Amino acid sequence: MKTLVTGAAGFIGAHTTLRLLREGHEVIGLDNFNDYYDPQLKEARVRWVQEAAGDFPLYRIDVEDHDELERLFAKHRPDAVIHLAAQAGVRYSLDNPRAYLDSNLAGFLNLLEACRRHPVQHLIFASSSSVYGANHCTPYSERHNTDHPLSLYAASKKANEAMAHSYSHLFGIPATGLRFFTVYGPWGRPDMSPMLFASAISHGQPLKLFNHGEHQRDFTYIDDIVESLVRLLPQPPSANQYWNHGDPDPSTSAAPWRLYNIGGNRPVHLRVYVDTLARLLGLQAQLQLLPLQPGDVINTCADASALEEAIGFTPQTSLDEGLAHFVAWFRSYYLRPLNIPVVNEQACSLEPKGEIA
Repeated sequence: MKTLVTGAAGFIGAHTTLRLLREGHEVIGLDNFNDYYDPQLKEARVRWVQEAAGDFPLYRIDVEDHDELERLFAKHRPDAVIHLAAQAGVRYSLDNPRAYLDSNLAGFLNLLEACRRHPVQHLIFASSSSVYGANHCTPYSERHNTDHPLSLYAASKKANEAMAHSYSHLFGIPATGLRFFTVYGPWGRPDMSPMLFASAISHGQPLKLFNHGEHQRDFTYIDDIVESLVRLLPQPPSANQYWNHGDPDPSTSAAPWRLYNIGGNRPVHLRVYVDTLARLLGLQAQLQLLPLQPGDVINTCADASALEEAIGFTPQTSLDEGLAHFVAWFRSYYLRPLNIPVVNEQACSLEPKGEIA
């Protein structure tokens, strides 16, 4: 398939692009390389993909640019779109709300319009476990209520789900929304907990644990995310002929639209997570326990039974295995140039599974 991957220089986007190229797909990449975090990391991800799987067309444009996006679609006419470009981050949305309005809402509308004018076989778009918000009924099911988001980021992702549904209903665009649960692994974003925690532990700095470290998260390794994406790509949703208008199922529709959780249904206490990371680094963690932050969801846990039924797969990488792969990459990318000593070489010797050529 000829697949457009937006956010191709991002964490999930780079891994997805690499996997698709290795499997023989034609990939067109799009990324704006903004400075929400260090653009050099994005450039390094692209070089990593190119060295491992060859060159691919990569457009340095923004989904907010309606005209440029239209020209890209008209030129390449992709068969499918994996939309991963977005303004990420929960806490960042408290100080920079308009970044989410521009990228996650206006940008997504531009993408939907492009898919309408240049029909695609399948649009897969990133949502988030944060849409469950104030709902404390875990494990989260796609059938649960998501009417009470706790951050603008979460609200923008819920809005994406509704926007995609309206275009599926009106124009027949087959659209699948994926609610990712705390994705981690090599090449992750610097603002994500694995990077923040590993950096603090490695430099002997206090590690901030909000909600006094009482959070639980359903950590999902990047390879499991990509495996799910690749398996879903050739399976666009069709209209659910049994959908009940009187008792509507929030995860399906009479339109060709579907929502899936992607998580392992194995929530981990944050302190266990930190202890595992510190052990793999061979160092001690200094904890700074802080109150719950505005916008934070206390616990997450995915009911991924619908995903397993659809593709015969659910995330399965254990936390020990996944963090070992992450630590190996983190040390090679961040610690070696700084000459920070490696205390436990054996614990961190694993190469990221199937990702480093």
